[in-house]
Amino acid sequence: MNKDTIAAIATASGTGGIGIVRISGPDALTIGQQISLSRLNPRVAQYTPFTDRRDLVIDHGIAIFFKAPASFTGEDIVELQAHGGPVVLDLLLKEALGLGARMARPGEFSERAFLNDKIDLVQAEAIADIIDCQSEAALRSSLRTFSGDFSKKINQLVEDITRLRMYVEAAIDFPEEEVDFVTDGYIDQQLKALLSTIELTLQQSKSGAVLTKGLNLTIIGRPNAGKSSLLNALAGDEIAIVTEQAGTTRDLVRQQITLDDIPINVVDTAGLRRSDDQIEQEGIKRVRAVTESADILCYLRD
Repeated sequence: MNKDTIAAIATASGTGGIGIVRISGPDALTIGQQISLSRLNPRVAQYTPFTDRRDLVIDHGIAIFFKAPASFTGEDIVELQAHGGPVVLDLLLKEALGLGARMARPGEFSERAFLNDKIDLVQAEAIADIIDCQSEAALRSSLRTFSGDFSKKINQLVEDITRLRMYVEAAIDFPEEEVDFVTDGYIDQQLKALLSTIELTLQQSKSGAVLTKGLNLTIIGRPNAGKSSLLNALAGDEIAIVTEQAGTTRDLVRQQITLDDIPINVVDTAGLRRSDDQIEQEGIKRVRAVTESADILCYLRD
């Protein structure tokens, strides 16, 4: 169990209506009660002033206490919900650190949730996917993973493989039982079923990766084939410079779009041709590199 208490601003940087400072660890309740000047009861939202150690009011907001182990990290957590101005949140965080907490490392709240068996590694990765998702389909896929659907499938696979291994070991260790696991067809049948399930699980994981990270679409072709014009049309904006002069695009131009709720990472490239221009040669070299990581290659002809 972690003996130190951590604190951090849990909402995105910038200005907003509401911002949250999260405190987690053995001293979270003590620190939260000192800042809020209130006796905090588990899972009760309390509207209260937030003060510093000089009894000066920082802001008015809501304090919520989550008692261990019924919290995200499995530890005592206090969340201070204040107005979302950077100065207010910085002062609240500074006060929590001054009362004994330390600054949380990036991802440390999720790390503690994992270490305290509140989530597994798959669910921890799903949290990042939920934050970064670019479409509704990606969000729903990440939420299913976070709820444990994918973990259940993996755990079931592990159980099935373990059960099959036990059957083989039992047949080897107790030959007097006359269980011929080679010829009875049971092992073959179970292995085929397992392989089919593994293949399906891999396909589902790839589909989930496409929804969250997107497909990489690289547009290639000779100079003046219309590659930059296609990128601009897909993006609905003048992202790339378009001229009649061949070799205008010399570097990779990237833009993310969404088609049918699937994020597409579109890359416009330099035209493929022989050239004595060193800059254009470097651009063509980068084309060859980016095509290797592409899911879809779009070869455009004039």
